[in-house]
Amino acid sequence: MEEKIIRMEYSEIMQKSYIDYAMSVIIARALPDVRDGLKPVQRRTLYDMMELGIYHDRPFRKCARIVGDTMGKYHPHGDSSIYDALVVMAQDFKKGQPLVDGHGNFGSIEGDGAAAMRYTEARLQKITQEVYLKDMDKGIVNYLPNFDETEKEPEVLPVRIPNLLVNGADGIAVGMATNIPPHNLGEVIDAELAFIRNKDITTEELLQYVKGPDFPTGGIVVNKKDLPAIYESGTGKLRIRGKVELEKGKNGKQFLVVTEIPYTMIGANIGKFLCDVADLVETRKAPEIIDISNQSSKEGIRIVLELRRGADVEKLKNLLYKKTRLEDTFGVNMLAVAEGRPETLGLRKVIEHHVEFLFDLTTKKYTALLEKELEKKEIQEGLIRACDIIDLIIEIIRGSKSQKQVKDCLTMGITEGITFKKKVSEKAAKNLCFTQKQATAILEMRLYKLIGLEIEALMKENQETLQKIARYDDILDNYDSMAEVISEDLLAIKNEFARPRRTLITDAEAVVIQEAPVQEAEVVILMDRFGYVRSVDPAVYERNKEAADQESKYIVRCMNTDRLCIFTDAGKMHSIKVLDLPYGKFRDKGTPIDNLCNYSSSTEQILLVSALQKIKEDKLIFVSSAGMIKLVDGNEFSTAKRVIQATKLSGEEEKVLSIGIGSACETLVFQSQKGFFLRVPISEVPEKKKGALGMRSMNLATGDVLEQVYYLANSQDCTIEYKGKSLCLNRMKLAKRGGSGTKH
Repeated sequence: MEEKIIRMEYSEIMQKSYIDYAMSVIIARALPDVRDGLKPVQRRTLYDMMELGIYHDRPFRKCARIVGDTMGKYHPHGDSSIYDALVVMAQDFKKGQPLVDGHGNFGSIEGDGAAAMRYTEARLQKITQEVYLKDMDKGIVNYLPNFDETEKEPEVLPVRIPNLLVNGADGIAVGMATNIPPHNLGEVIDAELAFIRNKDITTEELLQYVKGPDFPTGGIVVNKKDLPAIYESGTGKLRIRGKVELEKGKNGKQFLVVTEIPYTMIGANIGKFLCDVADLVETRKAPEIIDISNQSSKEGIRIVLELRRGADVEKLKNLLYKKTRLEDTFGVNMLAVAEGRPETLGLRKVIEHHVEFLFDLTTKKYTALLEKELEKKEIQEGLIRACDIIDLIIEIIRGSKSQKQVKDCLTMGITEGITFKKKVSEKAAKNLCFTQKQATAILEMRLYKLIGLEIEALMKENQETLQKIARYDDILDNYDSMAEVISEDLLAIKNEFARPRRTLITDAEAVVIQEAPVQEAEVVILMDRFGYVRSVDPAVYERNKEAADQESKYIVRCMNTDRLCIFTDAGKMHSIKVLDLPYGKFRDKGTPIDNLCNYSSSTEQILLVSALQKIKEDKLIFVSSAGMIKLVDGNEFSTAKRVIQATKLSGEEEKVLSIGIGSACETLVFQSQKGFFLRVPISEVPEKKKGALGMRSMNLATGDVLEQVYYLANSQDCTIEYKGKSLCLNRMKLAKRGGSGTKH
């Protein structure tokens, strides 16, 4: 076969392939369907459990069996994604309405993971079986081929409640994400009933029924006024708080007890909350707390903070809300797959889509029931007619040589080949016109059916069938009748499965903490050659001055309200609040500077450490490895940012060679690698902005580089050892900047 080469632009292939991949992730993996509120992996897992017969009133089955069966039949994307979905559907602290009944270790609210699937067991919850999977046998949902076309899987489950709202959803696709909070089942059903009664209902009117999110962890939503806008657009931010109660113990002790946490605090954030509270105590922002204990159990959350006597409880509550995850933000983004494409939906749109889905399900269900009853009616009418002419039918059967002859006679009146006792019987047989189904039912009818009571029961059954047909016709032809059936069904679900609201919805002012002003005091900052830094009281420093001077590479005197500035050879200035430095005893080790700012000892080298106030009152001299020099006003470094670019460098290879204090020197001496020295006055150094490159300090010969810079005061006698000789730098002849210098 001759090869055919198709030429295409590579960018077009990449674009098409990426779009196909993105849509596959969006539709087939990450986002839930608005109709059943389930992602594909959840839908497939629940359907497989139904196929395996793991119902709520039957024994549990190993999760490994469920996961393996689901992966082999429907979801070939790995066992971990299936088991993770199964675990989440069983966790009552994540789902408003758990869909799986888990047996074994399915993780905890504090972030503990579930046991391996070979140890845990599961089965369907009652609500899943009766509300999510009911009537699957009536053909009310479409089925699609699975990944290898050996099985059929449902396109959507016939979920009769708006699961997208009840259980919420979260997922990250390509270029988009969804984050829908869970809601109260009873409230959502009430809103759906209101929509069925009035299709023109507004979002604001629906919010009379759906008060807001109902998180399984409880808590308090404190921005009620923002809910109409959030539910209208489908996007926004919820401010949620944990519930804190005051308890009194013996001897006048007081305890603040966290009994409910924000939904976003589930998992590792509980541990982080405890660490944050401990930090508040250590930094003396919450000195009223004397003990912290986590007494949470299966019964619920209970985090106890023991307080000092006379503690300001309200102030402490506000501090916890402001400084910890006890108040957090939940970003709402109600994105779901609607009519085959991702769409951000408001509350009304979600309910509208689900109501349309319910009417579609109900139409298919009652169409299937009607067809079944019409078939029954056909057979019943045939049997009733047969009972009236049973003697003729028996004569036809006895006179026939085959079953086909009997059927042809019953359905089309063909009497050829049939022996009749009387001519009148043959004449009557030619007028028979039963249907094929009726003829089959007549031939299969047992003789006891000819008893009078049995015939009466058949007549009664026929009347019931006719009543059902009339009812089904009415439901299918009349919107109000179908709406009534759906409403009754929703009310029955609400009465059986609804539970009281757990999350309180209210409006509260944003927490404002008026921190007590810091008492200004002088401190001494000590940093050793390993980069460990700490601050001590000046009196402590004076008592240990000899040891401090010997052990410390940098010693900075400043006020505790100042900022510590660290300049590096990468041209960066790292800034740290002095209050953020550990303050304590002289023999305390301190904290690595890497942990307090963005400085990295592996890529940068510290050249200068000073207090911001001292820098602002002076000027800094920057000399680069390329020989560029400039003087920069210290006020340019006045910033609250943690890191800034302190000087401009010409390339990645260039580094800052030296940084000096302008007021501390009168002259500078530049030393090159080849032994050239140039002494210039400070007045020769140009003043530039920190974003400028600067000017040439010394004219270097080919292959020569600037090696060292010395900063000299007039009164300072500076002598260095160079090539075995003593060299007095401050006696060198003064020259202009940019000269070649003198060889030594």
